[in-house]
Amino acid sequence: MDLPWGDEKTKQFITNVGLITSTGPYGDNIMAAEWTHHISYSPGLIAVCIKPVDATHDNISKTKEFGVNITSTEQPPLVNIAGGYTGKQINKISALNELGFNFYKGNKIKCLMLEGAALNLECKVIKEISLGDHTMFVGEVLEASLNQDKEPLAFHKGMYGIVNFDIKKPSQEEREKINQIVMKYKKDL
Repeated sequence: MDLPWGDEKTKQFITNVGLITSTGPYGDNIMAAEWTHHISYSPGLIAVCIKPVDATHDNISKTKEFGVNITSTEQPPLVNIAGGYTGKQINKISALNELGFNFYKGNKIKCLMLEGAALNLECKVIKEISLGDHTMFVGEVLEASLNQDKEPLAFHKGMYGIVNFDIKKPSQEEREKINQIVMKYKKDL
């Protein structure tokens, strides 16, 4: 079964907006990648899923490195450019510079990194896996910069938003009751 882009089922996922920076055959580039995932604490590993037809795919395949820039709530216009145009035809970095968005050179990689992102991660590729219609690049984090005053942008049902923490966790009393019930079903090994 396919789960196509824009389908009501695929719109149920809530994701961050990762902006993947790269350099290579198509020059400095940035693309929006909804499928940007933290997959290991030690070592720090990040997975990004990129279509083989994208300029970013060619850049990462050639250089074996990429930047992950978790978009802040102040950057939605940047996402529209990064995700709405191809780096094979448009110099998105120059267009974004003209719109007032700035980049800096990575400390551990040759890719540009986005100023003002909620989180910046410089990664070297340690694994490349073909999965369906995308390639998953797994990168080990070489450098991380947190911008604590920035709120990460969330994406859900084709809209941008922020994560709201108004839903309360179960109380201590509720957790104890849950634990008592769960422990009744402990397996004898």
